[in-house]
Amino acid sequence: MNTTGHRAGAGLGLLLAAFYLFGAWGNLFLSPENEAAYARWGYPGWFHYVTAALELLAAILLLRAPTRPYGEGLGACIMTAAALTTLTHAEYDHSIAPLVVLSVAVIVLALCWPRRA
Repeated sequence: MNTTGHRAGAGLGLLLAAFYLFGAWGNLFLSPENEAAYARWGYPGWFHYVTAALELLAAILLLRAPTRPYGEGLGACIMTAAALTTLTHAEYDHSIAPLVVLSVAVIVLALCWPRRA
């Protein structure tokens, strides 16, 4: 892969790491609105801690080039679950952010995936 692809993947990966870190914080310290959303979607009261832990792990994995593809893969899974949850419950306006982040995660995954010579 060329240097530009590596730089773009690294830069977008760091932006996504910041997004997942922010998401982890928001899920760890849940607002009343988000707590109501989790309940409305049928998730147990503790599930936001699972989401926070997975987002934190994705952010950590995104920080280093060797683990970046795994962080992107995990982040893509998290965003897929978020998008499917909101789409299933017809909360289309809440589906936009996870779908955009999922798209960026897939692009970074493609840029950062190790290639054999």
